[in-house]
Amino acid sequence: MTAASVAVSAPRLAPVEQRAPVLLVHGIGDDASAFDLLRARLEQAGWPHVHAISLVPNNGSEGIPTLARQVAREAEALRARTGARRVDVVGFSMGALVTRYWVQLLGGRLVVRRFISISGPHAGTGLAFLGRGKGVSQMRPGSRLLRALQKDPRPWGSTEVHSFWTPWDLTILPASSSRLPGASERRFPVLLHPWMLTDSRVLDSVVEVLGSPSVAR
Repeated sequence: MTAASVAVSAPRLAPVEQRAPVLLVHGIGDDASAFDLLRARLEQAGWPHVHAISLVPNNGSEGIPTLARQVAREAEALRARTGARRVDVVGFSMGALVTRYWVQLLGGRLVVRRFISISGPHAGTGLAFLGRGKGVSQMRPGSRLLRALQKDPRPWGSTEVHSFWTPWDLTILPASSSRLPGASERRFPVLLHPWMLTDSRVLDSVVEVLGSPSVAR
């Protein structure tokens, strides 16, 4: 899908038994509760397995690779509990970058069926120059970590990747840094960065994408 403002009607969802378990990865300064609305929306739509991780620490003091290993462990635990071969992952803000690192460089592409990035700093954010910490510095435009991710010629393997972003983001600067190369893209007219997790159009789009029938890749 091209970068266009999205209005979502009631989607036709795959049967419950065809839906993958969902792992939700929050952003800087947040915890699992950041996804309360989305988790409730998915559960109401029939998802039997939705889990939100709380990254430790959550303040950007630890590096993105360390946090990515936490996500990898949570995904393995979720697969073990459910017996699923693959999982779907939704990452918000820093959590989207953490998930991207896991998928691209730590083998996550082998176990992630779908990855939805919501307002992730994939080309960095100028706001990171105002903060301190290893993870914060890795979110600065041109950082070594971002360059390593951008060099990967085939980053996604069989993982289906989607990028949701808003052109009015005042946390990801410039807002276009949330665009993710190789991803199916949706742009939403949402006024503020944190509202991307509460806007009904975004939540409905997550349900639509995660609930759509799988395409063999």
